[in-house]
Amino acid sequence: MKSAWVERDARAAIDHYGKAGIARDVALRVYTTRLLGRDPKLVMHGGGNTSLKTWARDFSGDEAEVLCVKATGWDMAAIEPAGMPAIRLAPLRKLCALDALSDENMARAQRAHLIDPAAPPPSVEMLLHAFLPAAFIDHTHATAVLSLIDQPNSPELSADVYGSRLGFVAYRMPGFGLAKAAADVFDRNRKVEGLILDKHGIVTFGAEAREAYERMIEMVTLAEERLQKNRKSVFASAEFFQRIAPLSQVAPILRGACSLRDERNEGAWLRQIAEFRVSDAIMAFVNGKDVTRYARQGVITPDHTIRTKNWPLIVPPPETGKLDEFKRAARKLADAFGDHYRAYFTYNNLRVGNTKTMVDPLPRVVLVPGLGLFGFGPTAKDATVAADIAEAAVECITGAEAIGTFRSISDADMFDCEYWPLELFKLGVPKNLPLAGQVVAITGAGGAIGAATARVFAAAGAEVALLDIDAGAAMQTAKAIGGSALAVRCDVTDAASVKAAFDQVTTTFGGVDIAVSNAGAAWQGKIGEVDEAVLRKSFELNFFAHQKVAQAAVKIMLAQGTGGCLLFNVSKQAVNPGANFGPYGLPKAATLFLVRQYALDYGPDGIRANAVNADRIRSGLLTDDFIKERSKARGVSEKDYMSGNLLGREVTADDVAQAFLAQALALKTTADVTTVDGGNIAAALR
Repeated sequence: MKSAWVERDARAAIDHYGKAGIARDVALRVYTTRLLGRDPKLVMHGGGNTSLKTWARDFSGDEAEVLCVKATGWDMAAIEPAGMPAIRLAPLRKLCALDALSDENMARAQRAHLIDPAAPPPSVEMLLHAFLPAAFIDHTHATAVLSLIDQPNSPELSADVYGSRLGFVAYRMPGFGLAKAAADVFDRNRKVEGLILDKHGIVTFGAEAREAYERMIEMVTLAEERLQKNRKSVFASAEFFQRIAPLSQVAPILRGACSLRDERNEGAWLRQIAEFRVSDAIMAFVNGKDVTRYARQGVITPDHTIRTKNWPLIVPPPETGKLDEFKRAARKLADAFGDHYRAYFTYNNLRVGNTKTMVDPLPRVVLVPGLGLFGFGPTAKDATVAADIAEAAVECITGAEAIGTFRSISDADMFDCEYWPLELFKLGVPKNLPLAGQVVAITGAGGAIGAATARVFAAAGAEVALLDIDAGAAMQTAKAIGGSALAVRCDVTDAASVKAAFDQVTTTFGGVDIAVSNAGAAWQGKIGEVDEAVLRKSFELNFFAHQKVAQAAVKIMLAQGTGGCLLFNVSKQAVNPGANFGPYGLPKAATLFLVRQYALDYGPDGIRANAVNADRIRSGLLTDDFIKERSKARGVSEKDYMSGNLLGREVTADDVAQAFLAQALALKTTADVTTVDGGNIAAALR
């Protein structure tokens, strides 16, 4: 490792925060915390913390010695002074004299002694920082260090690398017990420059921010150097000669296997989003003939268990041409994973007095020989976190196996961390959005209705893929939505383009649960005089394109085996044709019957098909110029033209989007046509 300290940047941090009245030592604490947090080999997704002992004034103006420690849930890579809440230090130090302290009382101490009662909650390892006397303390879960100490003989390896420079603390769960044990080890040798926390991480001290930070870099470097000595060959590859199926075909199968039927709501599924990773290191890992042994030993550091569960699901290589066999095997193994997790929970919950409530038993990491690994989670962000941690585990376990044998903490210890309320707090309060874990693909997403639909579905928790022939328009909408919204160029009249688009959605999110087939355009002309080429062009976009999109979506939904929903924009013209609109209305009428056919043919598979019949929506079809022309032809104002319905209200793209959302949520509705036009008896279905 190399120190990332830059004197010019450190001074800039002092100047920047100084303008807001932030002291020099706090500014440098923030600066070095960010340096640590930006290196995934040191800190990953909430792991690790830093602290500073200084002086601060409370609301009454009294000055007190305080501990400024990273707040729970704050990202070290982007931390600000507000993410280092100050706690009165003297009362915390007194706690070290206690023989025991419950989690509840530790949490009370956190809140009771905050200088600012409105500050975020401090790290669960606050007491470790308080009980150690150094002014600056850094704690990371450095991958190289974990490779060194996730071993049966970790004390000997630590002593071999660090001698007496670092104290060694036997594994204890984070909290008061670990803090007390760390203080005892330090008291036995107050000359140490830091501590090794067995199976957990590393701590370094310093009188200044730079000293603590650069000691961390030095100690991690020593671990890296040790991992290069006397390395043995690792992960002898298993022999298999199958031609591996493509990711786009494998992902939906695994996503379906890693889903769970919701017994409380008939037709509902607990789904997850998938994030795929592959590299040379990952391939060596997943292809190893002993992968079941080393990959299922446990987590590389305790706080990972809330993100990845304690072990991965391992499936066989997916062979091209034999995906039905792979699907059966994957589902059987996923079911076995769930049974094993339930047994693990039941046993350990009994051990702690049946006080816990089980989280879902679904895998969060899946290893696929010949292909790579997947991270799973209820959102794309959660899936990314799981995949990141899985990659870190690959690196850590590879290093551990190269010099010895990877060894994690026990199942009981993992359970205690996984169900520790103070650790679970990092995950935040679930939003329970209705479409969480679902993926929606929307065609014509660059237009008014498509963009509105994407916004509404994203707000409902879905991961959205915006498909449009105008890639720029799709990208603009995706950026406005933010998060993981995906823009994909797609010409819905071209089967190859549709397949490529759905492949991209599938490889990005793992599959598709809802397809909104919305793209269309209006051609006009008297039906007895229109050129056949115009009619055929309209049928290509307004009928056959819907079929191409639906076919692509259904193929993925069937692979997943968790049902799905097809939604079509059929337009008022399908029911109430207008003069000179035959070239548009005829294919739309055919699409209306296409909806019913999909409902009929795929209802037994749990795939619903519904349509929205909308009229007079400001969009690419109904432009401002068109509205002006039509209102003039009818001798009414533009306002009266747009609100010319029974309710006298203009219908918007958002109204259509809400209708699509309602249909997506109606688990027991299929073959439905929802009319969104403010009231037009001639267009009402009967």
